[in-house]
Amino acid sequence: MNHATMKAAIRPHYGPAEMLEVKEVPRAEPKAGELLIRVEACTVNRTDCGNLTGFPFVVRFFTGFPRPRHPSTGSDFAGIVVKTGASVSRFKEGDTIWGFHDHGIGSHAQFICLPENAPMARIPDGFTFAEAAACGEGAHYAFNFINKLDLKEGENVLLNGTTGAIGSAGLQLLKHKGLLITAVCDTDNVDKIRALGADRIIDYRKEDFRNDKGRYRFIFDAVGKSTFFQCKHLLEPGGVYISSELGPYGQNLYLSLLTAFGKGKKVKFPLPVNIQRSLDHVLSLMKTKAFRPLIDRSMHLEDIQDAYRYVASGKKIGNVIIEPFAGRDSGHEQVENMKEATANA
Repeated sequence: MNHATMKAAIRPHYGPAEMLEVKEVPRAEPKAGELLIRVEACTVNRTDCGNLTGFPFVVRFFTGFPRPRHPSTGSDFAGIVVKTGASVSRFKEGDTIWGFHDHGIGSHAQFICLPENAPMARIPDGFTFAEAAACGEGAHYAFNFINKLDLKEGENVLLNGTTGAIGSAGLQLLKHKGLLITAVCDTDNVDKIRALGADRIIDYRKEDFRNDKGRYRFIFDAVGKSTFFQCKHLLEPGGVYISSELGPYGQNLYLSLLTAFGKGKKVKFPLPVNIQRSLDHVLSLMKTKAFRPLIDRSMHLEDIQDAYRYVASGKKIGNVIIEPFAGRDSGHEQVENMKEATANA
């Protein structure tokens, strides 16, 4: 009988961060086709906030109804495979891997069990566990902005919300495609955003980007704080507006249908599907050092409530990392021994 335990952030039902409690719970064992993964790093992100509160209500049809499918929160991870179930062939013990699933995987914990066919990949050389964990959620949504469009090198793009996980990822993905990017951010982060590849920056503390004189082929709102009608005059004829949010009364979903026909300015709704495709694309850029996530801070698992409150405040820059083993014996020597044994096998 397995008596192994682990720490995990547990919630009894949908609700606010205050109900989260870090508890000692039984550690699962991998079944056939599953991996047991030691979680070295994960993030708290906007997806996690929605999965925690169950708002908007439609989230619950994907994360579990009437109660969450996973008692532990968390949608991404980076860690090491410590055990495999029968018939596993994609990964082996000692592999360092990262992954994400927007329905939640219970990764705000020291260990998780996942099917080997879940969306994940090996961590490339030169990336820490924290950096790898931060390459999932924001990059997945940013990629699903971009793959809805026929982008051509040299086209003008306006990107609002560039300091968030989605925006900072989107900036790098767009730059890789050779677009000319006007980035909207605040004064304190101008240098960070310029370093990520912005060609021009609008400091929203000094001016409202909606009053800009430029005209753009595409407008991406990575924080959902604008609307199509507020930005329509900034679009070139036939230009496209995409937001990370549904907008007031779900208008972006409706407008994407209404503007689909004809040659006028359009709204597209970036339905985020095929997570593995997103991870594979980002992985190809990670390997060539063309993508590096923006990280705000790292926090202990015991500070999970504060992490959620900080993310919900809208003040984070890039990604907030949780290190489930921080502050105690992290077992990194065990991890390194596994890597060495794997390399010498």
